[in-house]
Amino acid sequence: MFRPVRKLNTDVIVRYWDPIQRIFASLGRKNTTQRILISKLSASKRRNPVLRALWEFDHAIASGYLLDYVDSPRLRQNVQKALNRGEQYHQLKRAVSHANAGKLRYGTEGDQELWSECSRLLANAILFYNMLLIADAITVREARGDAAGAARLLTVSPIAWVHVNLYGRYLFDNEPATIPLAALVETLAQYSFRAHPEEPEDQSPA
Repeated sequence: MFRPVRKLNTDVIVRYWDPIQRIFASLGRKNTTQRILISKLSASKRRNPVLRALWEFDHAIASGYLLDYVDSPRLRQNVQKALNRGEQYHQLKRAVSHANAGKLRYGTEGDQELWSECSRLLANAILFYNMLLIADAITVREARGDAAGAARLLTVSPIAWVHVNLYGRYLFDNEPATIPLAALVETLAQYSFRAHPEEPEDQSPA
């Protein structure tokens, strides 16, 4: 069993609580950034007492979170789900930025930043497209009285790209073909989900 390394120094938090609140207010109102704030607090050769108080306050928040994480299976599941979706998003960015057999070549640091931003834009466009389909499918299921199916769709991650052609030759000077969104939404609205072991089977029409 892990034991606490030390006790929190609550005295320093109480002593500098007023400047801590002013810092939080400045960050909340966007009057400054975390980078500028930490840079100023770390500029002194001697350890800034306000910075030390902020560290102690952060340790208090982190300790409370870790205790909740240990005691709550639901929180651990939610954290794991968020981590999985974050990893899926990075996989999507890697998929849309695939070139030269997966080896990207940059001439300058600006080229690298441009490539990164372009891949992020494409990934977000795919996410928006997926969320549009899911939202319309939820509306269709709710209109048909299928509340259970609509609730299931709310849990579906929009991070998917198997239905998107990421390769080939794209022509942007021609009139783009109309995407059959209504047919895609209807297909998604009729999709029969595999039930969780503790849940009844989805009775949505197939």
